[in-house]
Amino acid sequence: MLLLTRRVFTLALALGFAMSFPTGPTTEAIAAGEGEQAKKINVWIGTNARKPSKGIYHCLLDTGSGKLSEPELAAEISGPGFLALHPDHHHLYAVGKLDGVPSVVAYRITQEGIQSALQLDNSLPIGDGTAAHVAIDPTGQMLLTAQYGGGSVAAFSLKPDGSLSEATALIKHEGGSRAVPGRQDAPHAHWAGFSPDNRFAFVPDLGLDKVVIYKIDPQNAKLTLHGYGKVPAGGGPRHMKFHPNGKTIYVLNELALSVTVFDYDTDKGTMIAKQTIPTISPDLLQKELFKSASEIRVHPSGKFVYSANRGHDTITAFRVDQTNGELSVIEVEPVRGATPRNFNIDPSGRWLLAAGQDSHTLASFAVNTETGELTYNRSNVTAPSAICVLFQHE
Repeated sequence: MLLLTRRVFTLALALGFAMSFPTGPTTEAIAAGEGEQAKKINVWIGTNARKPSKGIYHCLLDTGSGKLSEPELAAEISGPGFLALHPDHHHLYAVGKLDGVPSVVAYRITQEGIQSALQLDNSLPIGDGTAAHVAIDPTGQMLLTAQYGGGSVAAFSLKPDGSLSEATALIKHEGGSRAVPGRQDAPHAHWAGFSPDNRFAFVPDLGLDKVVIYKIDPQNAKLTLHGYGKVPAGGGPRHMKFHPNGKTIYVLNELALSVTVFDYDTDKGTMIAKQTIPTISPDLLQKELFKSASEIRVHPSGKFVYSANRGHDTITAFRVDQTNGELSVIEVEPVRGATPRNFNIDPSGRWLLAAGQDSHTLASFAVNTETGELTYNRSNVTAPSAICVLFQHE
């Protein structure tokens, strides 16, 4: 613990900010909810196609202690990288390969005692290579996939029973910012998601240095190009999230290891950049052979934002200015694993789970809901080639 404290303090000094340590209730007490009813919730783990992974895994998070059960294989599929949950919480979707065909796959979640399982419902080919991300609109009528290699976004309609209906659109992005040669010579759609009011869809494209905005028709699963949000040249936008107020957007730039903050006009569906902040001081990355930002999450309270740094293998915690949504760094926390391609925060906001792709791990951290700081919970389980963490809750 002493070594960890010294490391974090050194990182703090290098980043040029002062550490603030919690006073009053302990981090563990705050994370545990101080008397709230503890329960176990489902955690679904998406993986890449590398061995020893065999598909989608499942474990349980104890919301009282933050401890994880050992993950078990829930469905065999090649490279089910990213997962999405239907609004009814009874259907799960993955993008991977079935019988060698890049597909979007629908599963029905079943319960066997305390263990949940996945029952294959149906699948549809994507039509433009393997997808990097999948998302469901808030009404459960429309599914989107983003294809990094193809530089495209695909739309699918869903049936009322949660199964896949048909492919309704495949839109190829065009161009490339060329700010970073070899990475931005062509479009690379990396994420897909929806506005809180379900009027627009957003697709950050690493190759374009833009977030492509589409007007959507959920009932017919249709997309119409609406506009763009631009990040600084060479940023390489990867993932994005809305603030709970629906008026601020946070875009994680993979190549620059930075976050760009946008004001979002809910009426016009437009986003204007107003701040870009590094996730890690460039001085701390000089000796890294590989460096890349991977995931961004907004705390349910809207008070904090977190992003993951591959290569440096850390998570950066940011404080949100409640007057304008801008960010300032709180701390940088080691993930106790290698290559954190993904992490997630449980619905209560008390626990953060970090997936280590190359260490084949899933590690639990307590979130101090007063300060935003993370404390390693010493629960670290084996999760083969983990690259997506998805909570299922009622």
